[in-house]
Amino acid sequence: MKNKLEIFKKAPDLLDEPEVQELLDYCERLEDELVDLKFEKEKSKELIMLDMIKEVIKGCNAIQKEQLEHERFGYEAPNYQATISNLKSYILEICRINKIYL
Repeated sequence: MKNKLEIFKKAPDLLDEPEVQELLDYCERLEDELVDLKFEKEKSKELIMLDMIKEVIKGCNAIQKEQLEHERFGYEAPNYQATISNLKSYILEICRINKIYL
């Protein structure tokens, strides 16, 4: 898909017009719906697992960052037991919802 700046690069002043803004907003909503529809159509366990793994990695990175900050500033260490329990619950819930059996 073309970027809106590419489309209006010869007339950037048109981007300020209310009708153009409305059209761009509408196109953005359609793109979101298309992505959602594509996901629903291709909803496979592989995509679900990939999304779940990305979320787990984000969580792990956040915990590592938090640990570094605690070490740097001398704060009390985070409660890893609760973090691990929450992570396990998240994985099991996603698997249950999507009928993925580990």
